Amino acid sequence: MAAAAELGVGLIGAGTVGAEVADRLLTWAPALRRRAGAGLELRRVAVRDLGKTRPRVPPELLTADPHQVIDDPGIDIVVELAGGEEPARSWLERAIRARKHVVTANKVVMAAHGPELLELAGEMDVDVYFEAAVGGGIPLISTFKVDLAANQLERVTAIINGTTNYMLCRMAADGSTFAQVLADAQREGFAEADPTADVDGHDAAAKLAIMASIAFGARVHPRAVYCEGIRAVQPVDFRYARELGYAIKLMASAERTPRGVEARVHPCMVPLSHPLAVVDGVHNAVFIEGDLVGEVLLQGLGAGARPTTSAVIGDLIDLARSIQRQVRNRAPFTFDDIAVVPMDEVTTRAYFRCRVADRPGVLAQIFTVFGEEQVSISSAIQKEVFEGEASAEFVVTTHPAPDAALRRTRQRIAALEPVRAVSSFIRVL
Repeated sequence: MAAAAELGVGLIGAGTVGAEVADRLLTWAPALRRRAGAGLELRRVAVRDLGKTRPRVPPELLTADPHQVIDDPGIDIVVELAGGEEPARSWLERAIRARKHVVTANKVVMAAHGPELLELAGEMDVDVYFEAAVGGGIPLISTFKVDLAANQLERVTAIINGTTNYMLCRMAADGSTFAQVLADAQREGFAEADPTADVDGHDAAAKLAIMASIAFGARVHPRAVYCEGIRAVQPVDFRYARELGYAIKLMASAERTPRGVEARVHPCMVPLSHPLAVVDGVHNAVFIEGDLVGEVLLQGLGAGARPTTSAVIGDLIDLARSIQRQVRNRAPFTFDDIAVVPMDEVTTRAYFRCRVADRPGVLAQIFTVFGEEQVSISSAIQKEVFEGEASAEFVVTTHPAPDAALRRTRQRIAALEPVRAVSSFIRVL
């Protein structure tokens, strides 16, 4: 595509983020021209409902048909902000085949279909930008793609869902239950009416699939990411975590190993000395380890209209600069077929909290199970005898062991006669 003084931008989706992006393009036009080296002119906006009042978008730009955006010869860049897998994936593919550059914030599409869309873009000689699909306002993709390109990245550990981080921080601070903090998060606008994607870990798993694919040059599908949410975490676990020197976070972690890529999302006890332990509220943070750079921490708002708009407009500026220089695919992505290690084979540590009968010999039975499964105990606490129930609470943390052995241990302990329940099982960083 030849250099141009004006680049036509078409927008699909004008919800909270789309309206903010449109407003920035329209009200910041002179500043964006200076920064991009070309004008970024918003020419068409596709919306679901033409009857809805949209004070930030000129009505003459609106259409109900996304294909009018994609097929418009005056549009050079298609920005997809509608969300969901279909028809968004089909729109992106059609735009690429029409030799339009693409900017998207769609984590669902990029997690499941990113490598294929990027390969197609290479064939069509156009670019796909997707910074907003992972970290919102945190510049992750550009960091992996450019700034850390000299490194063999070894491990990425992240808090990449603001809803669950807010909820866990509240539970830690005031002892609220999961149900209480979820209701508060929904009231404050931090959680959706249907919070499933957030609290069950699916949102974080999709983002981790993208990060792991880019960081390690591997095809990591979200279905291959082990995923466990925060519903089972209870207020008492935070008291024990503090006593043991940990915070509880929903952790997304990926690691390149000789056997392949480990990729998992689950609640995790994080040492208070670790930088991620102090990430508060709706903030996100990503801790990156590379062979040359060592440790890098990126932190900021990972969601919301304004941080996401920051990433989308940043992609548009970078893309416009490349078009002006007639440079395509300045930092290409490559993806190898690398195995994803099953969770059973991942080595980790764990915290067990059990309700047990308060009588002699119980701990000996529990310790026997740990020994038979070859799981070494790091610490053990027995406290809080429950009067009237003749029971006590028993907490164990372990040394590293295969996850399959840890889960077998949990099942076998739960089946012991004097064990009332294995109330919590949380992995430890």
